[in-house]
Amino acid sequence: MAFLVMLLLVVVPLLVVVATQLWDYAVMRLVWRPDAISKWFREQGIHGPSYGFLNGCNKDIRSLKEETDRLVLDVRDHKYLPRIAPHYLKWRAQYGDPFLYWHGAQARICVFNYELARQILSSKSGHFVKNDVHPNFLALVGNKLGFMEGADWVRHRRIINPVFTIDKLKMMTKTMLDFAETMVKELEHQASRNENGEKQLHISKFFSQLTVHNISHAIFGSSYELGNKVFQAQIDLLRITMEAFLDVLIPGFKYLPTERNQRRWMLERELKSLLTQIIQPRLATSEYGNDLLGVMLDSCIETKQGGKQVDLSLSMDEIIHECKQFFFAGHDTTSQLLTWSVYLLCIYPEWQEKLRKEVFKEFGRESPNPNALNKLKEMAMVLLETLRLYPPALFMQRKAVTDMTVGSIKLPKGISIVIPIPVMHRDKEVWGDDADEFNPLRFKNGITGAAKVPHGLLAFSIGPRSCIGQNFAMLEAKSTLALMLQKFSFTLSPDYVHAPVDMFTLKPKFGLPIFLRPLDKCN
Repeated sequence: MAFLVMLLLVVVPLLVVVATQLWDYAVMRLVWRPDAISKWFREQGIHGPSYGFLNGCNKDIRSLKEETDRLVLDVRDHKYLPRIAPHYLKWRAQYGDPFLYWHGAQARICVFNYELARQILSSKSGHFVKNDVHPNFLALVGNKLGFMEGADWVRHRRIINPVFTIDKLKMMTKTMLDFAETMVKELEHQASRNENGEKQLHISKFFSQLTVHNISHAIFGSSYELGNKVFQAQIDLLRITMEAFLDVLIPGFKYLPTERNQRRWMLERELKSLLTQIIQPRLATSEYGNDLLGVMLDSCIETKQGGKQVDLSLSMDEIIHECKQFFFAGHDTTSQLLTWSVYLLCIYPEWQEKLRKEVFKEFGRESPNPNALNKLKEMAMVLLETLRLYPPALFMQRKAVTDMTVGSIKLPKGISIVIPIPVMHRDKEVWGDDADEFNPLRFKNGITGAAKVPHGLLAFSIGPRSCIGQNFAMLEAKSTLALMLQKFSFTLSPDYVHAPVDMFTLKPKFGLPIFLRPLDKCN
């Protein structure tokens, strides 16, 4: 009898806890809150598609994207939004701007107004934080600087900032040029196999390899071999993430030994093991180096020795997460910037020739001077216009941590705000009637003078959370393009299919095949 009483004393509270959690999840979160939020916004005149129990609008999004995935565009058509964001276009036309929709049970309000975006992204109050991230994506990029808030974010940013100063970037540029020269020599070798010197190849693959080299050296000071293994593990994790992106997140499901979860766990272990292999040899040395890994290790080790304040240190686990994030973002962003820039220079050969003349004017046939890359003004204009039309990151999200009023909109605590970058980059009231067209000259007076608002370009975000690696990406892109333009002319292959796709960054679905021809073979 006593045993039964004790058992009841243990079981009954557990059942109460479980019942409370089920009530909170099944009734409050999945039924009551969606209805309350929909009513909150209807009273403000903001509408959107109906909430579907548990799935929200995910089924509609999946269906629309499956339909538009078959669309193929003309090679000069930059209006790819129906391919990657058909739901945003449909709902904006149907419900106006802004509109409310549902990612599962999570309410999201999509805003298209630059002033609202500025207030949200530039806020230093801490009232807008990064939105909750899919757990599969966190496994891919780590849960650190890009997704941290408050004091933790300040601590990480202070430690990492010195790696991306102008002086440090100039030192890195020499290495960027060395790696780019190696790539160009390989391209020359490929072209030399044909009698006419012309070679068709998927240039996006070369850019991917190049940026793996660069980010491996900049972060780890390590070899391409290990860096490439990290890259492959992250690409496999990205596939799993995209497969599950529109699935309903059921509490506890990520711990079940499903086939997908077991693949994810295996890749997470592999990724951590690879990063540990890179970090451990550095720990055996007396100096950790001045790359990103060295700076983070210095913080970690000196703090353990009492050399620095505890709140300015990073733990080993934090270092591994930061390495994940910088490796993925640093590689993928620049790779896509180079890919889309070459695509645009192929279909606008007059701009390819302008940039080539600019490179020859500044450097002749000599290797570009790292300190003089900032003289390539027209190249900077082309890169910025590429970022406007084909931004690597497509949709920024923030979450209100308290009830807020932005503009005339009253936002409830916990609401997610979506800022669709490629849609806003085509706002004709801000960018002019040619917003859908390629026109690098709009940046002749710099970024702040390119549009009717100084914060028009959102490719690297704005405000305190703007991308810490944007100058690194621009220098890497300039270094690579300068060397390519000195050696080759390039045209688009007829095999190219213009079908941009959203894979967390914007990519050409079937790669970028081009014809490459050494300049000394051109008539």
